[in-house]
Amino acid sequence: MPDNPNLRSEGDINTTGRRLRFMESVNDKFTLELLERDSNVFLHQSLSTPCLNVVASCSGASITLEDGRTLLDFHGNYIHNAGFSHPVILEAVTRQIKELSFCTRRYTNRPAVELAEKLASLSPTLKRVLFAPGGSEAISMALKIARIVTGRHKVISLWDSFHGATLDAVSAGGEATFRQGIGPLLPGFEHAPPPNPSECPFECGRECNKQCAKYIEYMLEKEGDVSAVVAETIRSSPFIPPTGYWQIVREACTRHGALLILDEIPHALGRTGKMFTFQHFGIEPDIVVIGKGLGGGITPFAALLTRDEFNESLKHHSVGHFTHEKSPVASAAALALFRVIEEEDLLAHVNRMNKSAIAHLSGLKKKHSVISDVRILGLMMGIELRDPVSGGKALDLAEDVMYRSMELGLNFKLSMGNIINLTPPMNVTTSQLEQAFGIIDRALEESA
Repeated sequence: MPDNPNLRSEGDINTTGRRLRFMESVNDKFTLELLERDSNVFLHQSLSTPCLNVVASCSGASITLEDGRTLLDFHGNYIHNAGFSHPVILEAVTRQIKELSFCTRRYTNRPAVELAEKLASLSPTLKRVLFAPGGSEAISMALKIARIVTGRHKVISLWDSFHGATLDAVSAGGEATFRQGIGPLLPGFEHAPPPNPSECPFECGRECNKQCAKYIEYMLEKEGDVSAVVAETIRSSPFIPPTGYWQIVREACTRHGALLILDEIPHALGRTGKMFTFQHFGIEPDIVVIGKGLGGGITPFAALLTRDEFNESLKHHSVGHFTHEKSPVASAAALALFRVIEEEDLLAHVNRMNKSAIAHLSGLKKKHSVISDVRILGLMMGIELRDPVSGGKALDLAEDVMYRSMELGLNFKLSMGNIINLTPPMNVTTSQLEQAFGIIDRALEESA
């Protein structure tokens, strides 16, 4: 057990007694050999090495381990929007590697231009694009743009948030596992409470969370010279604020001259049933950052979209000077992902599956008193576990349920230590949803 339960905020950590006991059950000789080799060469981190198991292959909604077992993957690190190894995306990437595998900086290429045009067509106001190798770098670019455009450097962000693991992204983020014990962070970052109905210091509950939004407005007024508010549109746990929350924050940013930067790295491009998550809330940010699934589940890739009016202010600055700035291979993967989303009508499919998932989640909540809350937007789902008597986080039970679910054939991660975080691919089937919820139901029964 870690000294601080907040260290579990981003995911299930690998230093608990339950993790160590679970690892003792791994008995495949080849798996054990690879895990030991991995542990001997990679730096140990609480969210990765030592690792859980060894993946041999992945396809659709599933991963297959080296010992031959196949698990439904309702985590996927948020990259498998169209499932793993989608043939359309694989074919596009393979073709692009043969045709043009790399584009040296100061040059452009057809896939990069076509992707930028596609992204710019998705919003009425966000018409300029920058690419980056990963989400942390894209967040860094967004923060730099805010400084350049506004001439200010202060930033308001939220506790419990995650924006990446680089120092500037960690400074914006609000998770103990990334912030504690590493010394001074970047100056200028102020944090506000997130719209988390279970732990809101203002006790807003589900009704509106207006006090959380008003607190950000209060901070903007008191500071007076804030460059940006940066936040995840929904926390991937998920925390799903009501529509009024983002409308208050949007209006406050406009009034006080601060940019609104929304981080949609884990859930943009259709997971919530819309191409951008902010489209659920009736607002437009000044910058949106996307990533994870943008690389088609194959290659690291991220992007930011911003307003055309900022273009003039940025022309004498190098905001994102990356070697793989306009990767033709990553761009081809992203274009193929859009083709799959459109040709398979995956946004409509997500919304159909959402109705089925809501029914399953409601049934689980009625059956198991330890489920204090269920949250869902599209196919971003969370099941919160709390002691029904004390109301405290059911941290140990959540771990038991997770590891038992893995034994039964379902992979997912925990968020905040006690939230079962479920993110299947957008093309998940009805039978796969039924299988997953059936496993969770059984794991809850056996672990209670």
